Amino acid sequence: MSESHQQPALARCPGCEEPPASGDLFCGACGYDLSAVPARPDDRPTIAITVPPAAPSAPAVSPTGPPAPAVPPSAAPPVPDAPAPPVAAVQWPAASETDSSDVPAPVHRATDLPGTDSGGKPLPTTPPVRHDDRAAAVPAAAEPAAEPAESPYGTNSPDTSGDFALAAPDPRTAEPTPTPAAGTKVCVACRSGRVDPDGYCENCGHAQPRERDHMEQELGSVAAVSDRGLRHHRNEDSFAVSSTALPDGSPAVVAIVCDGVSSASRPDEASAAAAVAANEALLESLPRGTHPQQAMHEAIVAASEAVNVLAQDPPGAAEHEAHRHQNAPACTLVGAIMAGGLLVVGWVGDSRVYWVPEDRTGPPARLTEDDSWAAQMVAAGLMNEAEAYADERAHAITGWLGADSYELEPHTASFKPDRPGLVVVCTDGLWNYAESAEEMAAAVPPEAHLRPLHGAQVLVGHALDGGGHDNVTVALLPFTLEQQGAGSACTTV
Repeated sequence: MSESHQQPALARCPGCEEPPASGDLFCGACGYDLSAVPARPDDRPTIAITVPPAAPSAPAVSPTGPPAPAVPPSAAPPVPDAPAPPVAAVQWPAASETDSSDVPAPVHRATDLPGTDSGGKPLPTTPPVRHDDRAAAVPAAAEPAAEPAESPYGTNSPDTSGDFALAAPDPRTAEPTPTPAAGTKVCVACRSGRVDPDGYCENCGHAQPRERDHMEQELGSVAAVSDRGLRHHRNEDSFAVSSTALPDGSPAVVAIVCDGVSSASRPDEASAAAAVAANEALLESLPRGTHPQQAMHEAIVAASEAVNVLAQDPPGAAEHEAHRHQNAPACTLVGAIMAGGLLVVGWVGDSRVYWVPEDRTGPPARLTEDDSWAAQMVAAGLMNEAEAYADERAHAITGWLGADSYELEPHTASFKPDRPGLVVVCTDGLWNYAESAEEMAAAVPPEAHLRPLHGAQVLVGHALDGGGHDNVTVALLPFTLEQQGAGSACTTV
């Protein structure tokens, strides 16, 4: 049977401070459960921290015999309990009050009180480090700062702001650099480093864009733009624009566009050589009075010979004679001449010439026929144009300039436009995104005949926006003529 212990009487209710009646288990004022109040302990003596007792002494040795055997504790006679001597209360150090930030008072540790070690010697009196004592955290005297150690990161170690030093000078803090000497190439990235012969900045190491990655030229009323595109690592296209005078003093404008064959070796050199050779041949023959169509034919032959020279082996390489014509440099060519009211075009390969009338109500036209597999299928009646150009073999060319071409067949045509318009000379990097004459006319900006360079830039941007899978080159030649009534856009001569 459990025993019920009576709770001691409380002077005041812990909840409302009202004195309860004797024997009440609940406060009559607030209903506080008086039985839940624990009883105050009556006997909680303070235990003194004393020195540990000394080690037990060794057993006594008899002068006449062996030492007496030790008595087990169980066999020792019981010792009556003796009252412990009174021990003075330990004086604990007063705890510091909380500071203005309401930090709680620090907790005292055993090392805060003096004591003795196990041998009875006093413990060191050096006060321990107190992290809550702000006064102790302030050094007594500032020591001179030591020299910073060399960083393992070299000059690129983080500075005080946490940033790494830049290889190129910060343009916001760098001092103005002196003007480089004439003819010295300066880095397009840091604007201060010199470009080495390999095309890299000696200051920041940035690779410089190649000169042929993007080219623009405007000469009077003719302009051309060439761009590397978004997929190729170099620009294998080339162009040449020029103007001269016929024997009667009338002007003649020339535009040549060449596209290097990517599957051949050194296609960029082939296109550049062909463009230069054809342009020089025209500038030589037209002032002599050669008919523009005949001059175009001779220019294509001269371009072919210039490309063939690239395939010649250097001296001492006779063992490679059997493979001299394999994978030789190759390119396509298309050109246009405006002279004496005539428009003469010539081509080998799949680069094209389009006619876009200034009055867009008139029909545009394509003035060239591709030397390609698709064009041959359409000409033979084996496929229609949509089926042929949808085939994966559509862009396989059947005619090009190069030592490994089967037979050179320059194509030329002469037209006499009866209205003003724009001549578009381009590579397949552009017409792949505007194949039909109507699509090309829609891509040409309306003011291109007044601003040919801007129009060429817009057409190159049209190809890049479409994907830029190939090099893009286009030349624009505005054809001016007084209005002479209705008629076809171009009349073949």
